[in-house]
Amino acid sequence: MKVLISDKMDEAGIDIFRNQAGIDVDVNIGLSPEELREIIGQYDALAIRSSTRVTQELLSAADNLKVIARAGIGLDNVDIEEATKKGVAVMNTPGGNTVTTAEHAIAMMMALTRNIPRGTASMKAGNWDKKLLQGREIFNKTIGVIGFGNIGSIVAGLAKGLKMKVIVYDPNISSDHIEKAGFEYVSLDDLYARSDYVTIHVPKMDSTIDLLDAQAFEKMKKGVMIINCARGGIVNESALYEAIQSGQVAGAALDVFSTEPPGNHPLLELEQVIATPHLGASTKEAQTNVSVAAANQIIAYLLHDTVINAVNVPSVTGEVLRQLKPFLYLAEKMGKMQSQITRGGVKQVDIEYIGKFPDLDLKPITIEGIKGILNQFVRYEVNSVNAISLANEMGIKISESTAREAGNFLNLIRMTVVTDTQTNIVEGTIFGKDDARIVRINKFRLEVIPEGHLGLIHNVDKPGSIGSIGITLGKHKINIARMMVGREEDGDRNIIFLQTDTPVPPDVVEEIANLDLVVSMTTFEL
Repeated sequence: MKVLISDKMDEAGIDIFRNQAGIDVDVNIGLSPEELREIIGQYDALAIRSSTRVTQELLSAADNLKVIARAGIGLDNVDIEEATKKGVAVMNTPGGNTVTTAEHAIAMMMALTRNIPRGTASMKAGNWDKKLLQGREIFNKTIGVIGFGNIGSIVAGLAKGLKMKVIVYDPNISSDHIEKAGFEYVSLDDLYARSDYVTIHVPKMDSTIDLLDAQAFEKMKKGVMIINCARGGIVNESALYEAIQSGQVAGAALDVFSTEPPGNHPLLELEQVIATPHLGASTKEAQTNVSVAAANQIIAYLLHDTVINAVNVPSVTGEVLRQLKPFLYLAEKMGKMQSQITRGGVKQVDIEYIGKFPDLDLKPITIEGIKGILNQFVRYEVNSVNAISLANEMGIKISESTAREAGNFLNLIRMTVVTDTQTNIVEGTIFGKDDARIVRINKFRLEVIPEGHLGLIHNVDKPGSIGSIGITLGKHKINIARMMVGREEDGDRNIIFLQTDTPVPPDVVEEIANLDLVVSMTTFEL
């Protein structure tokens, strides 16, 4: 089996490959996309960090590729969907650098507060700017932590140890869990209004891009300091520049930028900004950990058909995977659907297996369902290995049960999600050998193929309602690929599921929601 290492990795991981019988490893760093595409076809595995971009074009030439392992957490440089279509397992190494990144955030906060970079530069220039570089204490100051995942929770603990007042915002984790951990749960606006420091620890997703924009800075306490060691793009850099210039923001410590390297960036011209070149995970210990983990993952997969820390396939042996595959697919899609129709912090997930299932451990199916739910919240960290532990850390109670009779179906998976504000039930089944279907959403019975651009519409069960929806979509040249209608049990409402060839834009969603016989419309992707 041939392995290509295309990014710089710690020698400890490379040595594992070199000492493993049955593995031939090539280290070829700094290849252009064209050069990498030319040679990728001869390799069974690819080990990367953040420099190599695994695109659709690269994967189209990867005829023998079986696994990609990222020595680190973030996978925004990998086209995971395309890799999945090609049957390539994609793995990362969560946990190897969480402490390192959390420590860097605290170090950046301290350096910014006490003007350490400016003081160093001043001294080296032969100056003694003691009065000019006066700082402030962090003791008893309030730090607002946005995101209470692996890294954010460590940052909160370190800040508490420094005798700071810690407040936390995370819409995807129950307030009970955060408060049991010893921290105050607040709304985002409350966090903005009270924080002397705001530190960001969320993944970069559609919902978090430009999370800190001009409006957010206006809501903050005057003189706030911003720390971003998460991902570039979560902070709107132009808005941050203006907020610093106006004095609303006293300073910023940035380890990440929207474009890396940032080049001659206006923020880097400001004395109130300190920056590092994406060093959050750059310690000797962390790089050794993730390099060794990536090497072991690849070897286990290539030589033993065993999956470890994969983000697109469950961590089971190959034979079990083949038998459970349709149920794994269904459970993940059900979880993704639940995450997009459910509001509030998830407190409990109940999964029931009803009817006939393979005579195997059903735990991998549960894991895929939980992964589907959490993927919308912690996209770059959750995988088949850590889904359950992440759910436990978030205070989510998980239960499984089985029953023999599935009514009209040979088998049925029922997933119930309970949040602070509501309870939602989704049921799914497998038709034939591997045709996944969603057959119930709360009180509505229907039959949905769980894929593509979907729209969920609640409407009044009267003539003309469906027609008005179709006319509105047609006016905007949005083609309906499939339409499924279900009726509320003992009620006067329908639920309509639309699959469209293209996504329905927000303004069209609003227009449909305002139609006379439409109650609401929600769109999501599966």
